[in-house]
Amino acid sequence: MKDKLLNSMQIFARAVVIPVFYLPIVGIILALSAILTNPIIVENGGFLFNVGKFIGSGLWPILINLGIVFCVGIAMGMAKDKKGDAALVALFSYLVFLGANQHWLDLTGKLVEYQEASDLSGSGQTIILGFQVVDMGVFLGIILGVVVALVHNKFYNKEFSGAFGAYGNTKLVFILLIPILLLLAIVLSYFWPTVAMGISALAGFIDKSESIGVFIYGFLNRFLIPTGLHHLVNTPFLYSDLGGRLIVDGKEYFGAVNIFLAQLTDPSIEVFDSSAKYLQYGMVKIFGLVGAALAFYHTAKPENKTKLKAILIPAVATSVLAGITEPLEFTFLFVAPLLWLIHSVMDGLFETIAVLLGVRTHGVGGLIEFLSYNIPAGISRTRWPIYIAVGLVQLATYYVVFKFLIKKLNLKTPGREDGEVKLFTKKEYKEKMTNKSGEAGDKDSDLAAEIVQGLGGKENIESVENCFSRLRVKVTNASLVDEPILKGTGAAGVIKNGDNIQVVYGPKVNGIRNSVDKYLASLN
Repeated sequence: MKDKLLNSMQIFARAVVIPVFYLPIVGIILALSAILTNPIIVENGGFLFNVGKFIGSGLWPILINLGIVFCVGIAMGMAKDKKGDAALVALFSYLVFLGANQHWLDLTGKLVEYQEASDLSGSGQTIILGFQVVDMGVFLGIILGVVVALVHNKFYNKEFSGAFGAYGNTKLVFILLIPILLLLAIVLSYFWPTVAMGISALAGFIDKSESIGVFIYGFLNRFLIPTGLHHLVNTPFLYSDLGGRLIVDGKEYFGAVNIFLAQLTDPSIEVFDSSAKYLQYGMVKIFGLVGAALAFYHTAKPENKTKLKAILIPAVATSVLAGITEPLEFTFLFVAPLLWLIHSVMDGLFETIAVLLGVRTHGVGGLIEFLSYNIPAGISRTRWPIYIAVGLVQLATYYVVFKFLIKKLNLKTPGREDGEVKLFTKKEYKEKMTNKSGEAGDKDSDLAAEIVQGLGGKENIESVENCFSRLRVKVTNASLVDEPILKGTGAAGVIKNGDNIQVVYGPKVNGIRNSVDKYLASLN
C-alpha cells in the first residue's frame, strides 16, 4: 500500500512539473514588461509604456487562467500514451465543467449577483472564461486533470468493431467523461465550499504561525528534493490561494507568484505583500551551496583538489546562475546524508530570518531570475539588499558548519573518497562514444542507447518525461535499472521510488530527453 501511494504521488508530482516548467518564462517576461510600464523610468502613455502594456496583456491571461493550464498539463503528463489526445480531452472537459457548473448554480438560485468581477471576492464564486462558477482556483484544473488522466489511461486503447468503431479509443474516453463531469459540476458546488474553508483555515494557521510556518515550508521544500515530491509542497503556495489572495487594481490574484507579479505592475504599492514569504527558497541556490562547495574543496585530499574543482565549478555556476541545485546537491546527498538534513534545516532557518527581517523579494530561482524580478520592483518594495546580506551570512555559515562536520565526522564528501575522483576528459568521452568498429558514431544516439540500456532496455520503459534537471522515467521493473551504467552517462545521481526512476543530469536534461525519445522511436 505504501509503495502504491508513493508511486501515485511520484506520477502526480511528475505531471505537475509540466505546466510549472513554463511559468518562470512567463514571469520573467512580465517582470521585464514591468520596467517598460514604470512611470519613474519611462513616460506614462509613451511608446515604450504601450509596448510594455501590450506585452503584459499578452501574457497575463496565462497566469489568471492557471486552472486550465494545470488541467491540460496534468492530464498530458499523467497519460501513459496518446498524450496529445489526453490534452485535448482535458480542454474539452474543463469547458464542459464550467458550463455545467454555472447552469447548476443558476438552476438552484445560487448565482451571486455582481457588478464587477472583483465583487465576487469572498463569495465562493468567480468568473473563469466568462462563466460564473464555484471558486476553486487552480485546484479545479488539478482535479479535472487527474480525473481525465485516470479515465484516459484505462480506456484510451479500447476498440469497438462495426458501426461503433469510430467511437473507440480517446473518443470513448471523452464520452465516459461527460457524465462524470456533469456529476462533478453538481457535487463540487456543494462540497467545495467546505474544502475552501479548510484551505482558508490551513492558510490562516500557516500565516499566524509566522516563523514556524516559514521554517517548516522551507525545510520540507528542500528535504523532499531527492524524492521529487518538493513540487507538491511549493506549487500550492506559489499558484493557489494557499499562498494568499490580494486585490490589486480591482482584480483579485491568488498564489505568491501571481500576487508578486501583480504588485510589480502597480507602482502605487509601497511594500509588497507578506505572501512573498513563500518565495525565498532560492537563497540557498545563490549563496548557501557556494559555501558548501568551498567546504568540500578545502576538506578534500590535496591530490584530488584539481579534479574536484573541475566538478564543482560548473555545478556551482549552474546553481548560482540558473537555480538548478541537483548536480551540486547530489555530490553529497548519498555519501553524507547527515549533511542533507543539516542543509535542509539551515535552508529553512535562513528563509525564516529573511522573512523576519522584512524581505519581500522574488527569490525562488538563481541570480539571473533574481535580478530580472527584483531590480524592476525596486529596493523599497522588496528590500532585496537585505536578502543579499542574509545570503552572504548563509554562505559563511554553510562553509563553517559543513567544514566542521566533514572533518569531525570524517565524512566521505567529494574529494575525500578512498578511491580516485574519476572524471571523463573530452578525449575519453569521445573514445567511450566510439562504436566497436572504431569509427565515431552518433554521440547523442550512442549516449541515448546507453541510457536506455541502464534503464533496463526499451521493453522496460513505459514513459519518459523531464523536469528542470531530471529525466523522470516510469519503468516496468525497477530491479532491471543499472545505476552504474546511468552514472557512467554523466548522471549526478539516480533515485528509485517504486517504478519511478529519476536520473539527475542538470540543465542538459532537455537535450538528453530529446535524444532518448529519438532513440526509442528508432527502435519501433
